[in-house]
Amino acid sequence: MTASSPAPSHDGPPPARFVRGDPYHLDHSEVKDPPTGWIASSKFFGPGLIVSASVVGAGELITATSLGAEAGFVLLWLVFISTIVKVAVQVEIARYAIVTGEGAMEGYNRVPPRFGRISWVFAMWALMAISKLVQTGGLIGGMAAALSILLPLGFGSLSPAAMTIWGIVVTAAAIATLIANRYGLIENVATFLTMAFVVVTIFVVIGLPFSEFAYSGGDLASGFSFQLPLGALGIAMTMFGLTGVASEEITAYTYWCLEKGYARWSGPNDDSEAYRRRANGWIAVMQKDAIVSWVIYTVSTAAFYVLGAAVLNPQGLVPEGNEMIRTLSETFSGVFGETGRIVFLIGALAALGSTIWAAIPSWSRSWTNALSIVGVFDWTDSRRRNWWMRFFIAALPTAWLLTFLWINEPLVMIMVGGIAGGIFLAAVAVSALYLRGRIEPELRGGGFIKVALIVSAVAIIALGIYSAVTTVVG
Repeated sequence: MTASSPAPSHDGPPPARFVRGDPYHLDHSEVKDPPTGWIASSKFFGPGLIVSASVVGAGELITATSLGAEAGFVLLWLVFISTIVKVAVQVEIARYAIVTGEGAMEGYNRVPPRFGRISWVFAMWALMAISKLVQTGGLIGGMAAALSILLPLGFGSLSPAAMTIWGIVVTAAAIATLIANRYGLIENVATFLTMAFVVVTIFVVIGLPFSEFAYSGGDLASGFSFQLPLGALGIAMTMFGLTGVASEEITAYTYWCLEKGYARWSGPNDDSEAYRRRANGWIAVMQKDAIVSWVIYTVSTAAFYVLGAAVLNPQGLVPEGNEMIRTLSETFSGVFGETGRIVFLIGALAALGSTIWAAIPSWSRSWTNALSIVGVFDWTDSRRRNWWMRFFIAALPTAWLLTFLWINEPLVMIMVGGIAGGIFLAAVAVSALYLRGRIEPELRGGGFIKVALIVSAVAIIALGIYSAVTTVVG
C-alpha cells in the first residue's frame, strides 16, 4: 500500500486517540509520531483492553473456577505460564499487521502450502470458526443463567422459560448496541465492563481470607511448587488451552490494532528511516498495550482459580453447566450474605457481558475478512466491508443463541470450542514464525523477542498436537 502525498507537519492540537479515515488503508496524510514511555503510551492503549474483555468471561469465571475446583491449588502456577506463553505469538501477529496493514486472516492465508485461493491455515480457521459457534453460544447461556438467578421472571431460576427469555434479551441487546460498529464505542464499553469485573475480582481476593473458606499463604505457596500430579495432565492441558488469549483473541487483536490506528499512524512503508522509526515506535506502544492486557486477565484468572480451589475443591464440588454460577452465588451468599451474592452475580454479568461485547465484533471482522479472501467482495471497499461486518454482528449472536437453546450446556459448549481453539492455536503459532520472516529485519525486534516467540510457538504447537491426538483417541 503506497501513497504519494507528503508527510504532514505535526504542529497543532494534540492528536486524537483514534485514527481518522479508513484504518485499513495506509496513507502518508495520517502518519503520526509515536509516544515514548509508559505514561504517554497509555493514552493510546485500547486494543488490549478489548482483548481483556473477551478473555475475562469464559476463561476466568467458568473455566478457571472449574479447573480450580477440580485440581485445587497445585496447578495455580500454570495459570501464569499458560497466559504469558501466548503473548509472544499475539505480539508477533500484531507486529505483522502494523507493518503491512493486513489483518491476521490475510496473514494466515499467506502461509504455504496453499490450495487455490486459500492456505491450510485459513482452512483450519474455517473449521475452528464453525466449532466456536458452539462455544460462544455457551457465553450467552452463562449470562442468561446469571440473569435468571437475579431475576427469574416468575419462572424459577435456571428454568427453561427464564433461560430462553433472558437468552433472547441478551442477544437482542448485544445486536442493538453493537450494530453501529464503531471502534471507539467498542473500546470504551469493553474497558468499563473489564474494570467492573476487576473490582469484583478484588472483592473475591480480599473477602475469602475472612470467610470459612479462607486460604493461607501455604496454600498459595503450594500453587507455585511447579508440581504436576499424576492424572492431572488432562486438566493442565485444558487450562493451557482455555486460559489467556486463545486463537480467536490473537486473530482479533490485529484488527483492533489496525482500527486503533497503529498501522495508519506508522504510514506506508516507503523504505525510509522515518518510517522505520515510526513503525517501531507504534509497535512498542502495541507491546505495552499487550502487557497491560496480560496483567489484567492473568490476575483475574488467578483470582477465580483460587475461588474454585478454596471454596469448591474442599467440598468436593465440581459444578457443571448452569449450576456453576448458581453454586458460586449461593456460596457467596452463605459467606458474605445477600450482598455478596448480588455482587458476585453482577461481576458474573460484567465478565460474561464483556466477553460477548468483545467477541461479536471480533468475530464479525474475521468472518468478513474471510469472505473477502475467498472473493465475495473487495476488502478495500470500506462501505461493503462495513456492511458485511454489521451483517455478522447481527447474524453471529443469533446463531450462538440458537446453539445455546439447542444444547443448553454452557460449560460443555465452552469446552468444545476450547479444544478446537487449542488445535488452531498451533497453526497460529506456525503462522507467527512464518510471517516474522516476511518483515524486514529492522522491524523484527531483538534476540529476546525471537527466543520468546520460538519458545511460545513450540509450547503452543505441543498443545495443539496433544489436543488433536486426545480428541481423535477420545
